[in-house]
Amino acid sequence: MKQVKQRTILILFLVLLLAVGTVWFCIKYVTQGSQWAAFSANDHAFTDGLLSSGQVLDRNGVLLYDATTQSYSDDSTIRKATLHAVGDEWGNISTSALSTFRDHLVGFHPVIGTLSNGHKLYLTIDSELNKAAYEALNGRKGAVAVYNYKTGDVLCMVSSPTYDPTDPPDISEDDERYDGVYLNRFLSGLYTPGSIFKVVTTAAALENIPDVQQRTFTCTGRLAIGDEVITCPYVHGTMNFEEALASSCNCVFAQLATELGGNTLQRYVQSAGLLSPHSISGISTESGFYEIGSIGQLGWSGVGQYHDMVNPCAVLMLMGSIASGSSAKTPHLIAKETSMSGLSFVDTEKSGSIPTVWSADTYAILRRMMRSNVLLTYGQDRFGDLAVCAKSGTAEVESGKMPHAWFTGFIDDSDHPLAFVVVVENGGGGANVAGTVAAEILRQAAEIS
Repeated sequence: MKQVKQRTILILFLVLLLAVGTVWFCIKYVTQGSQWAAFSANDHAFTDGLLSSGQVLDRNGVLLYDATTQSYSDDSTIRKATLHAVGDEWGNISTSALSTFRDHLVGFHPVIGTLSNGHKLYLTIDSELNKAAYEALNGRKGAVAVYNYKTGDVLCMVSSPTYDPTDPPDISEDDERYDGVYLNRFLSGLYTPGSIFKVVTTAAALENIPDVQQRTFTCTGRLAIGDEVITCPYVHGTMNFEEALASSCNCVFAQLATELGGNTLQRYVQSAGLLSPHSISGISTESGFYEIGSIGQLGWSGVGQYHDMVNPCAVLMLMGSIASGSSAKTPHLIAKETSMSGLSFVDTEKSGSIPTVWSADTYAILRRMMRSNVLLTYGQDRFGDLAVCAKSGTAEVESGKMPHAWFTGFIDDSDHPLAFVVVVENGGGGANVAGTVAAEILRQAAEIS
């Protein structure tokens, strides 16, 4: 009798263990089944380690890559312009659709498993707009991005240098033409911001220096702060706060940085989202960097120099936040997912909202001041009738190299809720170089928003 009881306990234990194991497996199957199906050893979805099921398309249904035939778009310029969004067959671009969205392309479903030929994955990007941005960069290194800050759709995401994935070049380690070619500079790049950083210093001054909007400033072209000499390319003379931003006076913003103090300015850089990584459809962006340093170095940091480093995607999100004030969406890259026959599996990806970190008055004043930048400095005629609000940046880098050119901002119009960022590595003047790229793509972007 005792032996029977022991056997019964053992059987019950084994049954319980089986039940627990089954539940555990079911949970893992539901939550991780798509990852298992997307493993390169799955012969149903991969051939010789290469993905063999699924298609990548743009928002309009233009085919960008067909894994079943391992073929790209017929347009060579579109292939180059969308390389970093789509990816190459060998997985060299880790942030691309072919690398990060394999589970979507394989088409795994916990009930019916994987479908023949996988799924169609529609990205939010517009291939023609990407083509226009690539052509506007004209072979220069950098990044261009445009997104709808109301929906979160990334309409344009171009990184350069690039190449034609159907005819990849032989790249040697010392070949400057392809330096960082596998890096999506929009998501993973890190740059000295230069004067675009003054938007953050402006926000901090508005909320912490009570009389800043009523003050006047005088620029003689240079300002000694501690053991540093802050310089401007021109003598700006006497101006108010709005005019100081429009003329991008280094001396004024270095002075404001020292008045604010390093801890306050660092807090605003953090609240602007420039120091932390962001998740874009599950892809992590690069973190920024800010260091206070000495009093003179603090002055330089307030104008976007010293050791300041920012990621272009984080800058784009900041622009969306300023444009919206309270309802800007986090950028995303997936528009929808369907079976090959068109059966929808995932509707438009839901974006979370970018947290509101500054007051409504601060956002409103920033919009007005950035609009004045265009009207007073950059020239409205470049943008047609679009209500563009912007800030340029000419970021000094290591000795002997041209500065990085920045131009970032948004359209202040509910019919065209677009934010944008352009950075051209060692491009020279921000307004002239990056601003020209932005002007070339914004009109086209407005037509599809």
